[in-house]
Amino acid sequence: MRQRLFPYVTELAAEDLPAYVYDLRDLREHAAAVRAALPERVQLFYAAKANSDPLLLDVLRDHVDGFEVASGGELHHIRTTCPGTPIAFGGPGKTPAELGQALLAGVDRLHVESEQELHQLTGMLGERAVDVLLRVNLPIALGPVALAMGGRPSPFGLDPGHLDRCFALVSGDPRIRLRGIHVHLASGLDAAAHLDLARQVLTWARGWADRHGTELSEVNLGGGMEVDYTRPDRRFDWAAFGAGLRRLLEGHPDLTLRIEPGRSVTAYCGWYVTEVLDIKRSHGHAFAVLRGGTHHLRTPAAKQHDQPFTVIPDDTWDRPWERPRAEDEPVTLVGQLCTPKDVLADGVRAERLRVGDRIAFALAGAYAWNISHHEFLMHPAPRFHHLDHVSVPVGSHP
Repeated sequence: MRQRLFPYVTELAAEDLPAYVYDLRDLREHAAAVRAALPERVQLFYAAKANSDPLLLDVLRDHVDGFEVASGGELHHIRTTCPGTPIAFGGPGKTPAELGQALLAGVDRLHVESEQELHQLTGMLGERAVDVLLRVNLPIALGPVALAMGGRPSPFGLDPGHLDRCFALVSGDPRIRLRGIHVHLASGLDAAAHLDLARQVLTWARGWADRHGTELSEVNLGGGMEVDYTRPDRRFDWAAFGAGLRRLLEGHPDLTLRIEPGRSVTAYCGWYVTEVLDIKRSHGHAFAVLRGGTHHLRTPAAKQHDQPFTVIPDDTWDRPWERPRAEDEPVTLVGQLCTPKDVLADGVRAERLRVGDRIAFALAGAYAWNISHHEFLMHPAPRFHHLDHVSVPVGSHP
């Protein structure tokens, strides 16, 4: 992607920065490879919360079985941008209005998170029917993970002790068609760890279904595939993961698996591009102040890491004073916000970094702009550029 990105970025005017640049060809190729690696009985749903940019969704709809949403707003957005595409509606704290919206939209699956949610749903159905998965927070030891959604006390999903009560409610109401179990426990798992977790989940789910004399046709493993921000060129091993799932499914001939990756699908196709406004030293430490900041790219603040970046040199210095620079020294890259938390990379060694150079932050295609606190200090929003297969922008908007 760099061969397409960097020439394009150098042509952007300063007032066009910061900018998000999405490579649609990279996304298309990556999504196709993910789909090809998965067995036939594994359905691929994209978690729209990772990045709901309409042009990215338009690319993905050709490679996924559907989209997972977690709010009424996301549901409306997907229905508008990708009409007719299957939708799974998950997430805790669904309001009565959102449940009603899901029923009217005819979602493919509704992920039930609690007994209270199930009671609300039952009271709203009328003559309608709905396909549901019961989300369970299984007591499975996770070890060190980037983000734990379960396996410990959590607001997500049903405690196994409450699952039987929900099953009794579902089995006594023909309008609620139980299709299976949803278990999303962690994020940041490599292929081996994810497969081990899948094995434990399937073993538990099969045992639970056998004890209750019910057919288990579907297990949703959620997402959580690792994106390594310390090694931006390394991707989740989808080939190994797909082969492992194929082996697991051999012992469950009537079972369909679903996965709902988000970050690991779109992170790689996006870059956040900006420029160095100032380089200053404070108590012996160098700081590069960038246009923009964590109000545009919250990922490093949220995950407490250094966002990987590349310097794109700009040699057009025409000012009458000496150009501020840092050379072969640790530099902290910060934004324009009036908070010490506005840090995109902390103490990263820079071979050469000068005012006016451009910075391209990698892995900015997921959980970046869409989770950022846009209005803080009311700086201008970034622009958005989409590169297609001939390396020209197919769309740009402020």
